[in-house]
Amino acid sequence: MDGKKTEQAAALSARAFTIPGTESRLMYSRTGKREYQIFVSKPSEDPPPAGYPVIYLLDANSVFGTMAEAIRVQSRRPEKTGVIPAVIVGIGYQTEAPFSPARHCDFTLPLPDSELPSRPGGTPWPEQGGAEDFLTFIEEEVKPEIERDYQIDTSRQTIFGHSLGGLFVLQVLFTKPDAFQTYIAGSPSIHWNKRFIHKESRQFGDRVSREKLNVNVMLAAGELEKSHKSRINDHAKELSEQLSSLAGYGVRTQFHEFEGEGHISVLPVLISRALRFALHPAGPNL
Repeated sequence: MDGKKTEQAAALSARAFTIPGTESRLMYSRTGKREYQIFVSKPSEDPPPAGYPVIYLLDANSVFGTMAEAIRVQSRRPEKTGVIPAVIVGIGYQTEAPFSPARHCDFTLPLPDSELPSRPGGTPWPEQGGAEDFLTFIEEEVKPEIERDYQIDTSRQTIFGHSLGGLFVLQVLFTKPDAFQTYIAGSPSIHWNKRFIHKESRQFGDRVSREKLNVNVMLAAGELEKSHKSRINDHAKELSEQLSSLAGYGVRTQFHEFEGEGHISVLPVLISRALRFALHPAGPNL
């Protein structure tokens, strides 16, 4: 085969790979004035009468593919894996990088500069404090569009976030617990706004003692994160123990520490466990 034919053959064989059942679209937030890349994974199976459960996934540029493939494989045999088919809605950014600096704004509440943890290298952090706008975008723009285009069971909605995304998940749990039924916070950056989390978790406890909820909460971290000065594991475990005391009021909680995993390497095993937690055929696997 001559050189020209070899190049043509290579061009024909080297095609972009797309995960089956997935698509992406752009959405512009009216409140946050920011454009987002929205990734969606839809099951090949027909929806059940109530519609598909749905997982809203933060930092989708980094983990959407991992979750989409995990559920595509595991949901084929729910009786064996404990994972039923579900729609995944990944909220990401217009970037090829796994993480966008815009997440710092979207996942955090306003915080005085004096309370921010120091950044390695001493450089300033990106813009902070847009979490309320971001939640409004999810609730008033993303969810209605997804529910228009897919058959969704609105009684089985999960939100999944890691690191600062995990902090955002907890902020939503404590301030608007009826937005989702299942909350998954991996390696949550509680240290970022510890004062707020402690205050809101106490108020949350007072609220559920008067007004019974029906929520499921999973907190998790990698074993190797124990050595981090931010005490991610300790904070997450302490919070899980506090929330576990509310089991009689409809707050069901799990904590997992994954052996041998660090802050980033924990993501694949966390995703696999989260799917079993959120998508068990009989309901959240507690």
